[in-house]
Amino acid sequence: MKEEEMSRSVKKLTGLVAATFTPLTAEGEINLSVIGPYIDYLIEKQNVKSVFVNGTTGEGCSLTVDERKQIAAAWCQHGKGKLEQVVVHVGCMSIKDSQELARHAASIGADGIAVISPSFFKPINADALRLFIKEVSTSAPDVPMYYYHIPGMTGVELEAADVLNGIEQMIPSFQGVKYSGTDLRDLGQCVCYCQSHKWSVLFGVDEQLLGALVLGVHGAVGSTYNYLGLIVNQMLSAFDNCNHMQSRALQLEFMEVITFAKNLGFDVGVNKQVMSEVSGLVLGPPRLPLLPCPVSKAQAIAQKIKDFSQRH
Repeated sequence: MKEEEMSRSVKKLTGLVAATFTPLTAEGEINLSVIGPYIDYLIEKQNVKSVFVNGTTGEGCSLTVDERKQIAAAWCQHGKGKLEQVVVHVGCMSIKDSQELARHAASIGADGIAVISPSFFKPINADALRLFIKEVSTSAPDVPMYYYHIPGMTGVELEAADVLNGIEQMIPSFQGVKYSGTDLRDLGQCVCYCQSHKWSVLFGVDEQLLGALVLGVHGAVGSTYNYLGLIVNQMLSAFDNCNHMQSRALQLEFMEVITFAKNLGFDVGVNKQVMSEVSGLVLGPPRLPLLPCPVSKAQAIAQKIKDFSQRH
């Protein structure tokens, strides 16, 4: 499929996208039974209707290929007719594993796939990373492909704008970037490039979303939208309606909540337990090397979130 045909046929990924947690049993095995109620919670309680599965929040790189397939399939199966988009992260250290996951995502009807940069053997330049993404995309040529830029986790300091430059000539299915970095100049360059191709730029640093909206991002992918989606949707609406005082007030209050959490220690393991406390879903512990979160810490953060939500 040519780039122009793909752009016309694909529903653009916009708005809030929840980066989903992976439910595990107390013994550390995947717990697919939670995914159906999880979807209902996102839609009914948070008004969030798109998800990003098996990413950083979902501990994707700590899961086996088979586990990732089972989780992705469950989200697509239970989300059919309910969720607007299910994007599956398929990035791995091994290109063969990434290709296998991409093929599987296509077979289960995923609405998009995303690839993170390999981070043990790192791509030496943007050309190398584009080639990696291209080779993954060939295993699912009709599924929209997104580059997942998260230098804080990968240690790959290539500018995302350099990776995007010319990528449409190599990957007709390419549809945008999940930008989880804090370089607003690079982000702005990505927005300019993506706008010219009708692609999406999704911002991934939740507590800085308003700054990215000013630059023109089309939406956001984040972990906190699992339990603060309703509030952040209010901020998006205020921004869209040019009510900058309200959008700024909500962002600053959101920052206070995240700062409180970070001062206590706020990694994926803590965040997962916070989601369990706020939502009532039993998501279980994280997988090693992440450590379980003390319940008292999660409850303190959850109370801050509940207070914030009740005020709005």
